[in-house]
Formats: sequence, structure tokens, C-alpha cells
Amino acid sequence: MIISRTPLRISFVGGGTDLPAFYKHDKGAVVSATIDKYIYITVNKRFDNSIRASYSVTEIVTEVDQLKHELIREAVKMAGLGGGLEITSIGDVPAGTGLGSSSSYTVGLLNALYAYQGVLLPPDMLAKKACQIEIDICGKPIGKQDQYAAAFGGLNYIEFCKDRVTVCPVPNMKMVGNCLLFYLGGVRSADEILEDQRGRLVEKEAAYRKMAVLAAQMDVFLRNGVDKTGMFLHQNWELKKTLSPLISDPRIDEYYERARKAGAEGGKVSGAGGGGFLLLYAPKNRHSAIKETLSDLKHIPFRFESRGSTIIYNGT
Repeated sequence: MIISRTPLRISFVGGGTDLPAFYKHDKGAVVSATIDKYIYITVNKRFDNSIRASYSVTEIVTEVDQLKHELIREAVKMAGLGGGLEITSIGDVPAGTGLGSSSSYTVGLLNALYAYQGVLLPPDMLAKKACQIEIDICGKPIGKQDQYAAAFGGLNYIEFCKDRVTVCPVPNMKMVGNCLLFYLGGVRSADEILEDQRGRLVEKEAAYRKMAVLAAQMDVFLRNGVDKTGMFLHQNWELKKTLSPLISDPRIDEYYERARKAGAEGGKVSGAGGGGFLLLYAPKNRHSAIKETLSDLKHIPFRFESRGSTIIYNGT
């Protein structure tokens, strides 16, 4: 049996500039970090030649191509495996809440499938293969930051160009203790929001460029020991809301303004927007006031995770 553990991520600034429609003609950039919330994947030999895949439902099939779960189907095919497999998954938070769970799932599944064959892929290869499955094969309207965040782990400045992705670890983690995460409730598909963003990209191109610049500036500040994370988060959120009317709504705006009045320097909704988690940044002496004013939301304590997708059990 193989068990992989792959972290979820929070994105600070630059999200959206990792979409192909932008980085294929202009450099995209994000600052993101993985957290101690995970996707666990198990791969085990099955007693017969069938394939059993268990997630929100359970599939038992005799051929790989019969699998309805497209990420599992394409990952098994990419890894060159056939029948005789049992694949299960567990997540620490609900899917569709903006923490990159789909890409963490794909990265973790690939890691486990290759480890099952005695092969440990490096992070860049895991990320590339996950992008190929999600974007090229399955045609999902997503970017590349989640796959690289999940594979590499840690706090990173990530650049996206037409022909390459560059991951630059950020050593300054002083800002870690100032982050707060609240669950807004509900789950949603990012596809609709991202499709809407993609359709508006040309008219919003200036905003995307500003977000990429903010990511580069935040990276420089952190490397020089200057913590302006709250400022960058706020500026990025104000820009991001202009990209699509689906990114925020009056309820989210109200929560954000309440948090700002209680001392939050900045924040954003995780992932594509529209719900999921609200990330806030504030001095520690304002945390109690923020939790009190947002007492109707579930506060999610978390720590940053320095490692990417990892094989935590190898019983082959």
C-alpha cells in the first residue's frame, strides 16, 4: 500500500495571472503558500484485476477507460497502470472551497501511483503532469499555480511564462502568525467563475498586469524583511473583484468590511471567489476582535506547511 499526503494552499496575490490566456503573452506571477490541510490518497493492490476507486462515490470497473472520475482515469493511464488497483481518498476540508483541492488531489494521486511502481517523481514533474491532465486532457479552465504549490510546498513566488514555470521559495515566514482563515460556508465549482474571467480577460488585462506586479513587489518586500502583506492582500482583492461580478457578493463584502473595521489590514476570498474561505491578515493583537465580529463564521486554525506532496507510507 502507498499513502500520499498533499497540502492545500492559500494564494495571497496574483491569482488569475496563472491562466494560460494571460501568461501566454504576458508574465504571470503569484505568491502562495501551502497549509496543514491535506488530501490523502491510498493506492493498494486489489485481489482481482478490477479497479476500485472510492471518493464521494465508489466505482468498480474492469477497464481504466470505464472510470467516470476523469482525474483518476487519466492519472492511471498516464502512470501506465492497468487493473488490479484500489484507490481511495480523504480530504481535510470540503472540495470546491477554493484551497486548490482538485489540483492537490491530482498531484497526490500521481505521486502515489508512481510510488506504487517504485518511482518517486520530483516536484516539477509532478506539477507538469498534473497540469497536463487537468488543463490539456480534461480541458479545465484553470491555471497552474495550484499544481505547483501542491507539488513544491512552502511559501513561494511563482512565475508563469509561455514556455516555463519558475518556483522561487520565499525564506521570510514572519508573516505566518498574522493570518486568519474563516469558512464562508458552501461549496462551488470554480469553472463558471474562471470561464467568466477568461471571457473578460482582454478588457481586464490592465488589472491582471497590476496583480502580477503586486506579486513581484510582495516577493521583494518579504525577501528584505518588510511585511506589507496586509496592504498587498487588500490591493489585490480590490483588483480581483473587478475581474468578474461572480468573484464577490454583498454578503462577502460585508464580512470583509466588518473584518477591516475590527483591524484586518487586508484579505481575500480563497481561490476563484464566490465563497469558500475568507483569508485575512492582521496584527495578532487584533485577532480576538476580528474573531468576535465574525463569530457567525467558522474560524479555521492552521499552520503553514513547508513540504509539498509526500509519500507518508510505503508498504510495497
